[in-house]
Amino acid sequence: MTRNIASSTPRKSPPIPEGYSVDPNAGPMLAFQRSLPRLPVPTIESTTSKYLETVKPHLTPEAFTKTKIAVEEFARSDLATTLQKRLQTRAAGRTSWLADWWNETAYMGYRDPVVVFVSYYFVHVNDKQHRSPEKRAAALVKAMLPFRELVETQQLQPDKIRHTPLCMDSYKWLFNACRYPVKPIDTAIKHDPHQNNHVVFIRKNKFFVVPLEVDGVQLSTAELESQIKRIINAAGTSLGPAIGALTSENRDIWADARAALLAASPSNAESLRKIEASVIIVALDDSKPVTRDAMSSAAWAGNARNRFYDKHQLIVFDNGRSAFLGEHSCMDGTPTLRMNEYILSNVAQGSYDKGSPDVRPSLPAPEELKFQLDETSYKYIAEAEKHYDELIGAHDLHVLHYDAYGSSFIKKHKASPDAWVQLVKQLAFYKMFQRPPVVYESAQTRKFQLGRTEVVRSSSTEATEWVQAMEDPQTSDRRREELFRRAIRRHMQYATWAADGQGVDRHLFGLKKLLQEGEPVPAIYTDPAYSQTNHWELSTSQLSSPWFDGWGYGEVVPDGYGLSYGIGADHIRWTITSLKRNGDELKHYLQEAATEIKHMVERATKQKEAEAPRARL
Repeated sequence: MTRNIASSTPRKSPPIPEGYSVDPNAGPMLAFQRSLPRLPVPTIESTTSKYLETVKPHLTPEAFTKTKIAVEEFARSDLATTLQKRLQTRAAGRTSWLADWWNETAYMGYRDPVVVFVSYYFVHVNDKQHRSPEKRAAALVKAMLPFRELVETQQLQPDKIRHTPLCMDSYKWLFNACRYPVKPIDTAIKHDPHQNNHVVFIRKNKFFVVPLEVDGVQLSTAELESQIKRIINAAGTSLGPAIGALTSENRDIWADARAALLAASPSNAESLRKIEASVIIVALDDSKPVTRDAMSSAAWAGNARNRFYDKHQLIVFDNGRSAFLGEHSCMDGTPTLRMNEYILSNVAQGSYDKGSPDVRPSLPAPEELKFQLDETSYKYIAEAEKHYDELIGAHDLHVLHYDAYGSSFIKKHKASPDAWVQLVKQLAFYKMFQRPPVVYESAQTRKFQLGRTEVVRSSSTEATEWVQAMEDPQTSDRRREELFRRAIRRHMQYATWAADGQGVDRHLFGLKKLLQEGEPVPAIYTDPAYSQTNHWELSTSQLSSPWFDGWGYGEVVPDGYGLSYGIGADHIRWTITSLKRNGDELKHYLQEAATEIKHMVERATKQKEAEAPRARL
């Protein structure tokens, strides 16, 4: 997920990029939506050719020969032609041939807990102006409301990359939305924002409703502070039953637990409705994390008993630090990145309407949502807490804030920061395991209608040759740098293909989905290389923002790592998550690899500069 944030300022007539038209019935946010191109269907020849390139670094010569035979036979087969025609027919008949399949397979049909396997978090930079939880939470909520208004009225300017408008459809899931546990496939509901103008706060596992308007007047920042203080006092020191922990369960178990909760008392349905329909959740944690590791851990997994994982939530700690936890099912990280940047920049600059400094004495106290629990519900809650503690206890998290250089240094040496940092990862992994990693890098495909992501298969033959040269003491820096540049160009080419909907993985996924009963599974899918090179040992994604002090998510395979990163002007920051697979060692090798690349490039540059005058003689 790469960052490219457009202005949030509303405009009546956005400039019209060449090749696009404006929908006169839509606001600026969705003005270009209908004229966005549809996700393309790559050719069989293109996909199979790229696939062979990307599997080669991971296979022995003998295994690659077998894979090549299987792939080429598939490419020539009548079945491949049939599957391609089916996919093209599907693409012609809907907005996106992929969207429904992908949302079901990757998100709504996924049954493991959303935490730690789906949710992602952002750690906000420290805010010295708002050091108490009530001041910080009030400022975040109040600064969020203009952004919500822009989204709900469609006045938000659309995201663009190099003047190309991006799909804004997923923005509707930012506010008043919730994922629901349903067997066998979850669903999501967008609640009416006009009928549900309230925020739900969680403190000591207890849920409190705060309307954002009273008597037709929006609460001021001072009034929000007052209400949050009342919540903290009302929550006291004792813990409530951990209703929120149920949302950290396996989705089928949570579906059963939710049904039991509804059956325990009719009043529970209304309490759940107010939580699920709220604008957003604000978790008021009683912890005071300080270090980057502690802040990230608290934001990522934190305290399941004081969360509601089926919704987006702001998290505010007792020392005034804050974070955001994203519900990933209906949207990826770029829209929530934009929202968080909008909020944090306006809070820092004080450029939002704080309202009156006076607190109305007539403000009703926040409503605590009470749940009537029976023995079955208590059992589900106890099991959820146990399962959560076991899951989180099996994980670890490490943050590497590397401040020897950042994007300024990389650009000075005429390289892509993202490609450079991807190669740092590959060198680090090779140092640790003596082989190239299977890498997933997320590329957004929002230039297409309902576009989400495609895989950048970052490992390549070029990258492997360069890594081996870095580890070979006999190879010169000039040669290493030459190979480094080749690997960077290769990475950038594949990243471009992915963003253009011309990657490998989504196309192969779509073709396989269209196999009909009785048709044989083609050998390209049963060949060991297919499962091996879809086993994402390094799940990587970039979101870079001056307003974040870290971000992350969990690993996607049991023997792999979640490896999120952000690139600042003078630093690179990685977050490493895993099932305690020596993440501290990978952190060490990342730092070592980043430094070795810096020195290699500097030495090679100096050598070229020294030779340049002699070359002119």
